[in-house]
Amino acid sequence: MDEKTSRHFAEIIELAQSVFENVTYDFDSTPNRSILRIDADYGKYKILVTELFSDGIRKYRYYVMRGDWVEGGFDNAPDPRVIRLKYGKIGEEHMGENIPHLHREDKTRLYLTEEMTFQDFVAWLKSNLS
Repeated sequence: MDEKTSRHFAEIIELAQSVFENVTYDFDSTPNRSILRIDADYGKYKILVTELFSDGIRKYRYYVMRGDWVEGGFDNAPDPRVIRLKYGKIGEEHMGENIPHLHREDKTRLYLTEEMTFQDFVAWLKSNLS
């Protein structure tokens, strides 16, 4: 794992430990990718975080769970429903495109977002679920 990614992961872990309870994390690295996973508690919520750097691309998943219910889930996956929401159709030119979005109401509502950072996610939590 390169020094920049190590520093980035360390900052995320430090913030998670200052805001959440029962924080556990693991990270794994190969020459082609680095991944950080965090599980934590935030009051009555379970927090699930994944940060991945692969092929020069940053991918993320920040989920807030209440039991099995998804309160909110930010990610930038190439979700077909998000591609349709953004472009009106799913065409070959957008297949596999990572698009930032938010899942709400147990993934029944979908919203386009700007790209999120872990710090943005923590701010959203404090504003929306405290």
